Amino acid sequence: MTAFVVGCGRRMGWFWALTCLAVAVSALSRPVLAVDRVPGSPTGLVTVHLDEAKILKLSDRTATLVVGNPLIADVAVQPGGILVITAKSYGITNVIALDRSGVILAEHSIQVLGPSDNVVVVYRGIERESYRCVPNCERRITLGDTADYFTANLGQSGTLSAQAQGQQQQQK
Repeated sequence: MTAFVVGCGRRMGWFWALTCLAVAVSALSRPVLAVDRVPGSPTGLVTVHLDEAKILKLSDRTATLVVGNPLIADVAVQPGGILVITAKSYGITNVIALDRSGVILAEHSIQVLGPSDNVVVVYRGIERESYRCVPNCERRITLGDTADYFTANLGQSGTLSAQAQGQQQQQK
């Protein structure tokens, strides 16, 4: 019986050694991408959906912000080192925070994806229309929609907003 326990111990030792080796090889063989997030580091990938914003905290020493492509995402700094990232178009860009001497404090890749809500896209030939369907389908303004559809929805939204502001002005 003792020999069996010793034999099991050796087998278990080999098992753990091979398992650790397999884990190490798989970790080393995985390509490291520029947008991989490293836990605890000041760099990483930030995903923002169209028509949404994301908040990041910057170092108090941040003096300059550089945005790779402001057509994809825009940033605004608020008091207290709060960075507001607003998605503007599909794609990937980056934002770099520098201190007064030009030292990089943080660098984030920003990936802008399509809307996160339930969107139904209707194609009529080459014409494209988007709808948000929760629980009823309503027109939605989305990048990529046909120009006529997009402009009509945008115009209606603008008119509604102007009328609402006009009502507020009259109530004051």
